[in-house]
Amino acid sequence: MTSTLDSLIDREKNTFFRGAASSEYEQKILHADPLPSWYAVHVKSRHESVAAGGLQEKRIEAFLPVVKKTNQWKDRKKLIEYPLFPGYLFVRVIPSPDRFLAVLKTRGVLTFISLEPGIPTAVTSDEILALQILMKSGREINIYPHLKEGTPVRIKSGPLRNAEGILGTREHEHFFQVNISILGRSVGITLSADEIEPI
Repeated sequence: MTSTLDSLIDREKNTFFRGAASSEYEQKILHADPLPSWYAVHVKSRHESVAAGGLQEKRIEAFLPVVKKTNQWKDRKKLIEYPLFPGYLFVRVIPSPDRFLAVLKTRGVLTFISLEPGIPTAVTSDEILALQILMKSGREINIYPHLKEGTPVRIKSGPLRNAEGILGTREHEHFFQVNISILGRSVGITLSADEIEPI
């Protein structure tokens, strides 16, 4: 998909940002919040770990959620890590042209996820924090397409304490659901009613 960001990458090969910023994109980025924000990045198929490693080598904070699944062969079983969101990972950078470009020039990275063409869309820190808490919990995690949002809740005890999300139901069970809005996905775990409280 052609975007302003893609064209900027091509321009960088010759004279990227050597002159004054003039495009609407450049003006928006130059006037953005100088504090680091989280962004979702689309990467090549099966290149999630490669891209995450390349970003970390550049000292760019990257978050690649993974889940462990058991693979069964004829003679053995092996626990394998798989990306929770295949083809995607998250980066935390200051919203500036040079930092975006550094991400895009990393091996395996394709583009930022954007709601407005050419302008990377930030992911809220609350969504990332809740997802990180879920990943550290060791609980079985399932992925759901976006479901109708229910009651906002907070987990009040255990390793997931203080994680905020949405209470949902599936097959007569309650589950705690964290929405990652920009990806149109949710991750959830099954909980008992006494583990949560309304916000």
